[in-house]
Amino acid sequence: MVTLAAVFLLVPWLYTAVKVAGAAYLLYLAWRTLKPGGLSLFENRDLPRDSRSKLFRMGLITNLLNPKAAIMYLALIPQFVTPSAGNVMLQGFILGGVQITVSMLVNAAIVFAAGGIAVFLQSRPTWVSWQRWITGTLLGAVGVKLAIDAPAPAT
Repeated sequence: MVTLAAVFLLVPWLYTAVKVAGAAYLLYLAWRTLKPGGLSLFENRDLPRDSRSKLFRMGLITNLLNPKAAIMYLALIPQFVTPSAGNVMLQGFILGGVQITVSMLVNAAIVFAAGGIAVFLQSRPTWVSWQRWITGTLLGAVGVKLAIDAPAPAT
């Protein structure tokens, strides 16, 4: 398996290009947040409704292309499977099911918390303004830091 780290070692300028692109994107997000008429992350705005099948496809593709999930299932879960305790495949499915359930609960909590924060901030425009300025400033600071940091020498 070829990793990004290996590619960056072979093509050092590519690392710099990705880093510069990331810094530029963060600075763009900061500008978009701080410019006059910029929007806060928590401001309510009308969005087009997507069909359930489109949302399912987006979620499925995102999860299938996410290497972290595969790494976790291949590296972490087998450590908790005990061959002497019975069917190894069943143990793996049970542990995977527990992980999926916990992930769904955590993601649901995040969604409800974000919704609650949006409702809270909607009735307090001063807080929305402060949140917008703090978010934009942090995005800009991280973008500048990323842009001026010298890359570590490849070893």
